[in-house]
Amino acid sequence: MAKCGWFFLLCTLFLNAACTTSPPRNPDNLCDIFREKDDWYDDAKNAEKRWKSPIASMMAIMHQESRFVAKAQPPRTKILWIFPGPRPSSAYGYSQAKDETWRWYQNNSGNSWSNRDDFGDAIDFIGWYNYQSGRMSKVKSNDTYHLYLAYHEGHGGFNRRTFNNKAWLKDVARKVSARANRYNQQLNGCREDLESSWWPF
Repeated sequence: MAKCGWFFLLCTLFLNAACTTSPPRNPDNLCDIFREKDDWYDDAKNAEKRWKSPIASMMAIMHQESRFVAKAQPPRTKILWIFPGPRPSSAYGYSQAKDETWRWYQNNSGNSWSNRDDFGDAIDFIGWYNYQSGRMSKVKSNDTYHLYLAYHEGHGGFNRRTFNNKAWLKDVARKVSARANRYNQQLNGCREDLESSWWPF
């Protein structure tokens, strides 16, 4: 029984690893990302259409949050500098959404069976959250800099301008905004090809 148990465990771990989507090989080029992950463009386009949030902004935010790692989590804290302790937050998945924020999304987006480690659900969440930032914090849909600040601080924190004394966070938001601009330029050069691509079989 013990040998069978270990065999079952190894098989389960292997299958889980095989089913996990690896990050794109070139995360700095949006065209390369969408060519490699052939269903991601359709998911991103659907989120853009649904929430009026530009693909480049959503993908730049996702890159900053998880580097497109499906099961990303904050590193564990250390107990006595040696032993692994609890994680600093419940952030998880492509979008690094916390448990309570994800539940808010599930309850209000019509996507109640969503998963944080599913790209389609995660990009829809980011688009939905950006839409809420426009509704609750008056951030324009193409203002990636302030969208990211609202994403990081929450709408309450953003409205209280909690980021004003966080120079490091403003630097990160500027990096996200610059990446969104690059992603948008890249997408403008390949969107037609992505739209016309088809599977011949």
